Amino acid sequence: MPRASTGVTKRTSSKSEVLIPLVRAKGRLRAQIEDGIRQAVRSGRLSPNTGLPSSRLLARDLGVSRGIVVGAYEQLTAEGFLVSRPGGSTAIASRLKRVGGHPEPFALPPPRYDFKPGVPDVREFPWREWNRATKSALHAGTNQDLGYGDMRGSLVLRIRLAEYLGRVRAVDTVPNQIMICGGVTQALGIAVKALIARGIDRMALEAPSHPDLRRLIAAAGASAVAVRVDESGVVVRDLANTGAKAVIVTPAHQFPTGAVLSGPRRHELVAWAAACDGFIIEDDYDSEYRYDGTSVGAIQGLAPDRVIYTSSTSKILAPGLRLGWMCLPAPLLHAAIDTKRLADLGSPILEQLIYAAFIESGGLARHLRRTRLLYRARRDVLVRTLTALTSWRIEGIAAGLHLVAHLPVGSDERRIVTAARRRDVGFHPLSDYRTTTSPSQNAALVFGYGHLTDQEIEDGVRQAFSR
Repeated sequence: MPRASTGVTKRTSSKSEVLIPLVRAKGRLRAQIEDGIRQAVRSGRLSPNTGLPSSRLLARDLGVSRGIVVGAYEQLTAEGFLVSRPGGSTAIASRLKRVGGHPEPFALPPPRYDFKPGVPDVREFPWREWNRATKSALHAGTNQDLGYGDMRGSLVLRIRLAEYLGRVRAVDTVPNQIMICGGVTQALGIAVKALIARGIDRMALEAPSHPDLRRLIAAAGASAVAVRVDESGVVVRDLANTGAKAVIVTPAHQFPTGAVLSGPRRHELVAWAAACDGFIIEDDYDSEYRYDGTSVGAIQGLAPDRVIYTSSTSKILAPGLRLGWMCLPAPLLHAAIDTKRLADLGSPILEQLIYAAFIESGGLARHLRRTRLLYRARRDVLVRTLTALTSWRIEGIAAGLHLVAHLPVGSDERRIVTAARRRDVGFHPLSDYRTTTSPSQNAALVFGYGHLTDQEIEDGVRQAFSR
């Protein structure tokens, strides 16, 4: 089958007539196959009960290994897009519903035990203290607070955050250089656009990292390049070869590996930014939850003029608050303010005033002391249960709401995930966060534990391995 000069391979199956474009330069061929089939289902090109070619036939047609197609079929089966038929054939699921005029697969009920990473326990939200903070904020609020205000957000909250971040995270900032955003995702998007306005349109990402980051950078109009992570965090010496002048990092607890950026690497990273006149975007997403050893301060404190610091309430309170912030170097401030103005004319004010009162009353400190003990206990249960039932090597446990379990050589992440899903347990493969795939990469699973009780953690792991 001839290939287009763009590097895109487009194949159709004679059985299903499904067009699956593969851009080989992008890698992640299995993910591209999955997306191709999903889009064919959603667009109606593949209707319910349509049979698909065998994994061997489709692999031959696409020019990929059979294991890639098998993995794609298994993942789509777990999601409810596909079903396995007697005799080993595969077909589009029969129970489809239409949402907004587009067909969607019949939604599988969520697994009873889902070890999804990065999810806090919203059942622990401090409603009483939040109610008191709400009354205090409403009592102190003024009519002026309700107008079109400063694009950076409430000055009261920015003052409280400057004090809090300086005391707890060693962040060196002032209220005028803090911006309140609709969560870290918006903060990152604004930061990327501010860097583009400065002429920086090539950004480096940790590999592995959250898959949405690459999409976020592309949506802003910049290009992304991956830089590998090892046990000491991002490998800074590789940055010089990327041509990037900005990098997004999670130094306190790398997502998803859990590595902590070492002291020497921190200074090396700051030196890299100064040498290339570049910037570091620091996502400090769950640093408040450190269980073992001394707390690690933010990189921002080492180089306030080179680091854009971001964080939010999503892990420490609840993601539904959509309340985040960033501390900006002065040269990027005006571009960020202009971007925020065009995005939404400023974040909702009442939640900002309430959060300021919540910090000032000591409610945040009390909540963190309590939940830190709670999450540490849950981590210990997960480590103990996994250790008792498997020979997996566990890492990234010193902080946060997730850990990584490295599987024995030759293990198949997808088969383990699929088998667990059949037992009503949600496991999540590390490959979901990788930008490229390689046979030499070790298989691993990422386990979130923050939102599960001790009993749910133990029952979930044991159920996944039940016979």
